[in-house]
Amino acid sequence: MTRHSKIHVLLILFLALTVSAFAQETISPEDTANYIGHQKTVCGTVASAHLASRSKGQPTFLNLNKPYPNQIFTVLIWGSDRGKFEKPPEWLYSGKEICVTGMIRSIRGLPQIIVKDPSQINVK
Repeated sequence: MTRHSKIHVLLILFLALTVSAFAQETISPEDTANYIGHQKTVCGTVASAHLASRSKGQPTFLNLNKPYPNQIFTVLIWGSDRGKFEKPPEWLYSGKEICVTGMIRSIRGLPQIIVKDPSQINVK
């Protein structure tokens, strides 16, 4: 095997392992309770989206797979970060399948990720 062929094989193995590792990091909203305190990517469908404009901090809530009040996982975007999005997040992501990356936290017993930048959310 030539040196070039060895490099090619190693590159293919590296890419395969990288893709495999990324796939293992993606979890469903239903599994997030098992990963409190971990950095993960959570994928699901935005079942409900709401801007609480009269609440302190004007939070936007994106609930994945199950709508409020039966939500199992929430993406939280504070009002101070809404201007970073090209459109209001509740319009931009409503009904879409998304993946969100960040630290999973438990707030009032429900798992959530706080999004500070649009780059944390990818539409599938």
